[in-house]
Amino acid sequence: MRKKNGINIMLFVFIFNLIFILSLSCTITGKNSLSGELLKADRDFSEMSVKEGMFSAFLFYMAEDGVILRDNSLPSKGREALRERFAGKSDSSFVLSWDPLYEKISESGELGYTYGIHSTLVKATGEITEGTYITIWQRQTDGNWKFVLDTGTEGLPEMSAVSELLISGKGCKNSKN
Repeated sequence: MRKKNGINIMLFVFIFNLIFILSLSCTITGKNSLSGELLKADRDFSEMSVKEGMFSAFLFYMAEDGVILRDNSLPSKGREALRERFAGKSDSSFVLSWDPLYEKISESGELGYTYGIHSTLVKATGEITEGTYITIWQRQTDGNWKFVLDTGTEGLPEMSAVSELLISGKGCKNSKN
């Protein structure tokens, strides 16, 4: 895969097309009675990652056939593949958290997505790295939301610039508009 200016072009095109396809069958959550459900699920997911560790949170919130896409690795499909990927590794030296900025849920209420900003804190040094992410969710038969696809990118402009965009409303639309 080719990178231009540090961005994986293939991953960007894939995510852009996926959002476009999903948006064809989705409605803005402000007009949907399910408004806020995915934001809550995503915030709960992040909170679990902070409290119990990234590995536990991802295994809990992943649908049985969910997929994780990360730079420089093949897709991990399903919980068992994710368990194998995490085997022998520790998530105690860092804290992964994120803030969902937007949600969109299909009219049927079966699929949706969230996107936002993620942060990784390295406990030993206090260093924080940030990036963006998108998570595609599917409502399970028990009514809970589990992710079917999760991916993210590293790197953001200086946080003051990002904060200004978010505060001004130019960075993304509020999910209730």
